Amino acid sequence: MRTGRTLGCLLVVVLITTAGIGPALAQSGQRSGQVVGQPDITIESSAGELTPGTSVELPLSITNRGQIDRAGPSQYEQRVTTARGLSLDFQDENSPIDVDSGPVSVGNVPTGTRGVSPVRVTIPEHLEPGSYELPVEYEYSYTRVVEYSQASAEYNDLTRTRTATLTIEVEDKPQFEVVGVESNAQVGDRNDVSVTLRNTGTKTARDASVTAKSQTAEMSFGAGPETSTGYVGEWKPDETKTVTYSIALSDDAPHRGYSLGLNVGYTDSDGIERTSPPLETGISTAAEQSFALENVSSTLRVGEDGSISGTVTNTGPKRVNSTVVRFTDEESPNVIPIERSVAVGSLEPGDSASFRLPIEVSSEAEAGAKSLNFAVRYRNSEAEIRQYTKLDVTADIAPERDQFDVDVQESTITAGGERAISVSVTNELNQTVTDVEARIFADDPLDTGDDDTGYVESLEPGESVTMTFELSAAESATEKTYPVSFDFRYDDERNKSQLSNTIRVPMSVTAADGGFPLSLVLITGSLLIGAVGVFWYRRD
Repeated sequence: MRTGRTLGCLLVVVLITTAGIGPALAQSGQRSGQVVGQPDITIESSAGELTPGTSVELPLSITNRGQIDRAGPSQYEQRVTTARGLSLDFQDENSPIDVDSGPVSVGNVPTGTRGVSPVRVTIPEHLEPGSYELPVEYEYSYTRVVEYSQASAEYNDLTRTRTATLTIEVEDKPQFEVVGVESNAQVGDRNDVSVTLRNTGTKTARDASVTAKSQTAEMSFGAGPETSTGYVGEWKPDETKTVTYSIALSDDAPHRGYSLGLNVGYTDSDGIERTSPPLETGISTAAEQSFALENVSSTLRVGEDGSISGTVTNTGPKRVNSTVVRFTDEESPNVIPIERSVAVGSLEPGDSASFRLPIEVSSEAEAGAKSLNFAVRYRNSEAEIRQYTKLDVTADIAPERDQFDVDVQESTITAGGERAISVSVTNELNQTVTDVEARIFADDPLDTGDDDTGYVESLEPGESVTMTFELSAAESATEKTYPVSFDFRYDDERNKSQLSNTIRVPMSVTAADGGFPLSLVLITGSLLIGAVGVFWYRRD
């Protein structure tokens, strides 16, 4: 009787000890089997009809319909139907459509449809309308077969390369472009301006007329209207038409080029009235004075403030007063003038003066040589304002750099431990920064806790300061290197708040000394207790 009671107690202990193990194994899937499948990739574009002579971004989408040949647990079905590391390579060698980008990395594609970053393509100017094929070679890795059991799973991984075809439609209709402008326009006078356009499309435009629109209050047509229309009649493909307008520039108009907006109204081959997309051309005015920019140098850098400096020379025939060098580039949105102009005073013919314009370059700009537009505004001998705009400056933009250098002096941490790390922060900018707030970031299994910020009132160029942060590592952390990130909020020399680039540094996690995994202890204990129970039972 005592033996039976003892055996019952032992069995209760075994059941209690192992109670959590059985359901856990059941939840993770005890059955063995095989899951077979593969991705099914389709690549499409919703670009619609494209216009010859244009460069456009081609929108792309990828659909993975996934094919399951033998079903099983959902996690394994997802595994065999996912295309991993998908990449696209456009094969435009034998296609008239030019792709202006290299291979595109898409990443993992589970079942469903997702958009892809568009690629820029160029449609040749004289390409005939119709449908054109653009081959796309795509490659990805996938798991064909999953062999699974209670204890493990084995994967049969393959790599697949396929070629898809995108169909590009080139539209069939009249197209127009400005091919020449002859201008006698002069400030304070009325003169003829002739604009020549060509029908670069493949269809004839009937009853065509060209409407010009003033883009500024200083320019008008005839007695003062903002628009003027010239009728040209039938307009065949590749035929040019010239329209002449009488244009007046007011007395106070700056001496610069003027923009003339154009559009063509016509009737198409189906009798439907159409209007072309807007066109734009420039009109030059008679120059009363000229200037040259020489000895130009640049301290521009991506993501920082810099300057363009040099000398301006009066190459014209007369003395000018109140001379101002101006930054006028409107085609470079990432090059932003801090001051648009700088005064250099009066200049006799042949005289020169130095100038310097502070300029900000945004973090979206690209490094390299860039052509920028400048102008010189001045007052002539009658104190009338004039402007000379035919000035281009080539400025070198240096590559982006980290605003701060970060040196972590303690680069290891023990799993399950925590420590204070000292970080040396150096100002890499060419200006003094103030109110510098540093913040540390880390992802699981690392944690920064509550003390994740540092502060310094100011840092001069090249100056360093040491900040201290708290960092901990979870007990489950694997013994390897993890990234720790820093960024900095600061005020630049213009008291403008800035956010630095994110800087990543390595942090190595080392294993804690001694100890056994808890799961191993529980399983081993259960087995020992079961063995003791069997022993006592047989002995009885």
